[in-house]
Amino acid sequence: MSTQPNNSQMNEDRIIVIGAGLAGLSCAFELVEQGKSVLVLEAAPYVGGRTGNWNERGMEVESGFHKFIGYYKALPDLLERAGIDLDDMLVWETTMEVRHPNVDEHGEFGLDVIHAPLKTLSGVLGNNNFITPADKASLIPFLAAGFKECVSSPEELDSISVLDFANQHGVSEQALQRIVEPLSSGIFFMPLDKYSAYAFFGLFLPGIPRIHKMRIGAFTGGMTDVMCAPLAAAITQKGGQVRINAPVIRLLYDSEGLKGVELENGEQLSATRVVVATNIRRSQQLLEEHFSEHEWFQPFLSLDAMPHVTAQFELELPLLPEDRTTFGPGTDIGSFGEQSRTTFRGRPGRASIILVNPDELIDLPDEEVWERTKQGLVDIGLAEGVSSVTDYRIVRGNENFYRISPGNEPKRPEQVTPIQGLYLAGDYTKQPMFTTMEGAVISGQKAAAGILNI
Repeated sequence: MSTQPNNSQMNEDRIIVIGAGLAGLSCAFELVEQGKSVLVLEAAPYVGGRTGNWNERGMEVESGFHKFIGYYKALPDLLERAGIDLDDMLVWETTMEVRHPNVDEHGEFGLDVIHAPLKTLSGVLGNNNFITPADKASLIPFLAAGFKECVSSPEELDSISVLDFANQHGVSEQALQRIVEPLSSGIFFMPLDKYSAYAFFGLFLPGIPRIHKMRIGAFTGGMTDVMCAPLAAAITQKGGQVRINAPVIRLLYDSEGLKGVELENGEQLSATRVVVATNIRRSQQLLEEHFSEHEWFQPFLSLDAMPHVTAQFELELPLLPEDRTTFGPGTDIGSFGEQSRTTFRGRPGRASIILVNPDELIDLPDEEVWERTKQGLVDIGLAEGVSSVTDYRIVRGNENFYRISPGNEPKRPEQVTPIQGLYLAGDYTKQPMFTTMEGAVISGQKAAAGILNI
């Protein structure tokens, strides 16, 4: 997949894309489809970025616990055009589960109104020992007002946290703990009081007109293996180049404009246009050198990143009886799932967990994070699984996600910058799907559209 082009061989109208995550790969794919000369540079020894997998000290791990949302549009369309079969890449889940430490009965909710209508309906009307009809009813004003304001007054909605907005609209404590918290902290791993209400409602808003597509897909392998590497291969087949182990350390820019990029090894590569499609922190670092005083870039350069921490482990037996998305509100466990029948086939048991409160966990030793993970699993009734763990890894980072706190939405930049030849791609840029795979793809396509003037 990787090629090592030298500068003299490249087309004078070359476009360099920095970063081979979904944003960079989607941008590159759109450009090569239009016959453009494209070189993708990736710092890591694998493609995928935040949707990647690799071997860490003898254990296969992934960048985080990722699921494919059925109402995505841009991502499945991209994969189809790249020749990637979603039926081979995904296993669709029909239910999700919520396990609360203080509740004997777990909440099971249907996810697929087309393929599992009875389970979906029973999730809405049933589970009354887990959450009562009155508690569910308390969500109606909250949801109605939130989706309305998401369209009519997004700036106001972004000024308030999910917790404050829920309290304003009378959400019961039980509904807050057992429904709102799993759907927020379990996805974006932030406490409700630090999480923008606009980001919360904005994630689900696109799914309303596509309610028939509201389901969750588990990957049938690591995301690099089944999605991103095939996408990179499609780019090379169309004439593009993808180069791994090629970290970019600076943009080449002077009084005459943008010239290209410089790699860590000192190699300088010329380009007429450059797309910065790295994670938020790396993007800011690349831009700061030349544009820290530029008014257009200053809001983005002040946009904070948030850390992420996941626990991934292997077991002698499956942690859960089926592979499906599960939430653990009231503990350090956000969302997790058994994966031995889907993503990590061939293991007796394999699970990944997104941990909440990453600001608190990010600097703790692996051993301490693991102890808190185990305690969370015990608290939600999985002590037997904890006792059968054979190996674990803590995967963490503080550069991949922009912080979706109230007030940060105006700091997100457009994909087309005022610097001629310079573009941005990444889910931190302006697009409607926030910190998701779909958002990354949309951002890459918007950057490509800016280059193509369409």
